[in-house]
Amino acid sequence: MEKPKIAVFSGPTATIQNSEPLVTSNKARENYGLPPRLIPDGTPMRFDVLRAQRLAAPVTVYIEQFSAHPLERDAAELYAPPDGYLDSSGVFHKQPTGPNDKAVYAVTLRPEDGLYPLPYMARQANGQPWEIDGTEKNAPAELCRVPFFPDGSRLFEEIDRLGISDEGVGCLLTAKADFDFYRALPSGGYAKGRAFGERTDVGEGDIPAEIRGTDFFPYRPGYLRNEPPMAALARVTNVVQQALHSGKYLGGIWLEGSPFVEETIYWLNLLIDTHVPIVGNSSQRPHGAIGNDGDKNIVDSVDYITSKIWSRLYRRGCDSR
Repeated sequence: MEKPKIAVFSGPTATIQNSEPLVTSNKARENYGLPPRLIPDGTPMRFDVLRAQRLAAPVTVYIEQFSAHPLERDAAELYAPPDGYLDSSGVFHKQPTGPNDKAVYAVTLRPEDGLYPLPYMARQANGQPWEIDGTEKNAPAELCRVPFFPDGSRLFEEIDRLGISDEGVGCLLTAKADFDFYRALPSGGYAKGRAFGERTDVGEGDIPAEIRGTDFFPYRPGYLRNEPPMAALARVTNVVQQALHSGKYLGGIWLEGSPFVEETIYWLNLLIDTHVPIVGNSSQRPHGAIGNDGDKNIVDSVDYITSKIWSRLYRRGCDSR
């Protein structure tokens, strides 16, 4: 059966499409002879934060058996045997060779698998690490990275790849619907433009070089924050109306900052000529932050649209008039 399709519209200053700062990992600092990141007591951090990234080539890794949960080993009799064993030198064998061998699963990770959580290895152009202590907070605009996604595609990919359901499985979004992404009034933009073949949104031709505060509207760093002008509502209305008028979509999802998402949804409710729902989504914390609510809001919105309960409510409202 063909899956329904949902249009996803990116709006301005959208925390739900914001990511936490990309900070150079201690793995990278060690590689390049840089001082490690420390915790307040002066000792190195226990763990590197892992960020979703893509492999450039296949790699075989060995996963220690019974390391996914503290009580797996307690029920070892319920499990199939491992793929093999690593000896004390790290050499893989199909059968154990000594009492200190480690039982492992062997798996080949490939680029086509999708995103994997990995240490962030990038540094600044001057060779220094990216930090959270003001590296970009007060820097000139040309030295500031934009932490907001340019459209919803990467956000949806990370939720789909890394999110876990109550049943312990993933693909929380694409198992239910397909998605098209529209940059109605986005929070992130392409300062150097984007070739047509590299676009992840719906649109024709190349994306020309974009200007912060004119073509896209982030709120970090704070001194560069620009709210879109009222006239931008016309642009939003045209993009949403054209998309939903096509008849391709079971519904739409609007992503925007929490201060104005309700007002925008009210505006769209007044002006957009459609019988399908437009669901507003925002978040109190950036994507990837602990306690982030935005990812779950998006999953709930997809569940609501694909349930079609709104169509029954709509018909009931028509019958009562």
